Amino acid sequence: MKTFSIYVAAIGMLVFGCTVSKPNPFNEAWDTPFSTPPFDKIKTKHYKPAMLKGMELEEKDIEAIVNNPGKPTFENTIEALDYSGEYLARVLNVFNNMTGSMSNEEMRRIDQEMAPVLSAHRDDILLNKPLFERVKSVFNHREYLTLTPEQAKLLNETYKLFVRNGANLDGTDKAELRKINEEMSVLAVQFGDNILKENNRFELIIDNEADLAGLPDAVTSAASETAQERGHEGKWVFTIHKPSLIPFLQYSEKRDLRERMFTAYIMKGNHGDELDNNKICSRMASLRVKKAKLLGYETHAHFILEENMAKKPENVYELLNQLWEPALKRAKSEAKMLQAMINEEGGGFNLKPWDWWYYAEKVKKAKYDLDEEMLRPYFQLENVRQGVFDLATKLWGLQFVNRDNISKYHRDVEVFEVQDEDGTLIGVLYTDYFPRDSKQGGAWMSNFREQYKKAGTNIRPIVVNVGNFAKPTAGKPSLLSLEEVKTLFHEFGHGLHGLLSQCTYISLSGTNVPRDYVELPSQFMEHWALTPEIMKSYARHHQTNEPIPDELIERIRNASLFNQGFETTELLAAMFLDMDWHTLSDETEQETALFDKNAMNRIHLIPEIVVRYRSPYFAHIFSGGYSAGYYSYIWSEVLDSDAFQAFKKAGLFNKDLAMSYRKNILESGSTEDPMVLYKRFRGAPPKIDALLEKRGLNESFD
Repeated sequence: MKTFSIYVAAIGMLVFGCTVSKPNPFNEAWDTPFSTPPFDKIKTKHYKPAMLKGMELEEKDIEAIVNNPGKPTFENTIEALDYSGEYLARVLNVFNNMTGSMSNEEMRRIDQEMAPVLSAHRDDILLNKPLFERVKSVFNHREYLTLTPEQAKLLNETYKLFVRNGANLDGTDKAELRKINEEMSVLAVQFGDNILKENNRFELIIDNEADLAGLPDAVTSAASETAQERGHEGKWVFTIHKPSLIPFLQYSEKRDLRERMFTAYIMKGNHGDELDNNKICSRMASLRVKKAKLLGYETHAHFILEENMAKKPENVYELLNQLWEPALKRAKSEAKMLQAMINEEGGGFNLKPWDWWYYAEKVKKAKYDLDEEMLRPYFQLENVRQGVFDLATKLWGLQFVNRDNISKYHRDVEVFEVQDEDGTLIGVLYTDYFPRDSKQGGAWMSNFREQYKKAGTNIRPIVVNVGNFAKPTAGKPSLLSLEEVKTLFHEFGHGLHGLLSQCTYISLSGTNVPRDYVELPSQFMEHWALTPEIMKSYARHHQTNEPIPDELIERIRNASLFNQGFETTELLAAMFLDMDWHTLSDETEQETALFDKNAMNRIHLIPEIVVRYRSPYFAHIFSGGYSAGYYSYIWSEVLDSDAFQAFKKAGLFNKDLAMSYRKNILESGSTEDPMVLYKRFRGAPPKIDALLEKRGLNESFD
């Protein structure tokens, strides 16, 4: 739209006294390499108009399907529906990624404003009776259709999508469902916004150098730079972003300061102010119960798990309970070990949660002659990334070409063209690894474009890997912890799942798989990170370029089971908490703090360990897609541990096995039942033995 004005800014275009605004980039074909988003042209003001236009265009797509005079067929109904809304998908893929990585007040305002509008738009489609009648007609005649396995899966999933979203409800219940969906969409956005602000507002300002006791130089240097960025010249600033928090807890000799940092982290969203998330948790859980019952399910977990490999809550609890007893036993032994060190040093206090990281690091150093600061010099971020690229080359022939001519949304971002062994395009990979105030915490993979095939064209994906690793300082490059190395490999595994997809339909492609299957490719890659053959390729000292010594690799291996009780227990505790929230069958809103306390008491979590995510900052389940699904990490770990066991037996770089994994797992998306795909790769169902061995839960500990 043209904006008429008496005054025209010098940078504008003057045409007969009016300012002609630049066109919205979403309305144009992207004349960029591989049609990547033109971030240099996309402005915040473009998103809302593009969303509104996208919804309008998708409505026309739906009208065309509904008003088709021909009888419903797979092609004119199911396939047409899967291809609908391409414009809106392009807009939302960019917007949703930017709200996670480049947020600002205006972006958050748009997100909150448009969340209920987009929710209503989705309901308009899934509650469209004439559209559902066409879908149902095709579904009811499926026995007479000649469909490929992928087409049959799409038909089945499309029909279930409508039924599971209320298509069979009467008018009154449909209206109620709409209200529930709208409110939940707003609450999810608000929850995430509150956590982003909480992550940014706390800072521990240190002006006395004595309070830095125990902290490595790299950690204090980073804190000094953070202080400069935040206007505290000559001081040191620590935040609850993980690259700042974890080293502080590991190394600070100041117990009172460790307590302040740890408490600030676990109290996120729990201060009784405008950023408090307690009521959002209880309200979300209540609404999910209400929605589940409206749709005919006992609980939200029953609703969610029906579509996952687990199928029902009892199966999830069975797995968690099977692991909980040995994990808790190990954690108790570890706590005794840490308390013994406190006593030996004459500490005179009982182990608390803010002590665990510090004394675990000291015990590891004493017992295995190993600590994080011995390893960091060998884990320069660029080398680690190249290591995982080289692994993908060795297993599948993939090539990664740095492309400086592709627009980036931030100076920290790098872009790679991913090619197959024969030089054909696989996709585009963005990497965005450093924290900033505009970025959510954690690490993730997402898409700017998903893979699918249309009109004879294989549309290749555009994937992004995001992390929050230690930033380079003036004197040192970004040096990762061992855990961050595994995180980088993990997210790259998700990236491969999206990049290597070879599916026809977008709703079945890439990572659009059951929640408790999606972590298989990511966690599978973590196994490779610590194999000596791979580690020696990327772990090189950032100053001397010398490869990591065999002796240090051996120490890592010897210490691999150390602290597994703690790590497994805090993880499982969060899985129990998630399941407890979502097996509620009563709509009564809970008192969140009491609910959390009771959930942890039920499993007898020891007081020295805090659940990995307390409810007010459990973003996975209250603003992400993991409600009744956080267990997926351990469920998938059964699969990934079993899968890697196959490589250990056949040879780490066995080409036939690698290509079978690529074809059946990475390329196949959700085109068939995941267990069918897994058994086709592995030749048998997964066994839990490899997981128990990996976590050291199948042996005694003292």
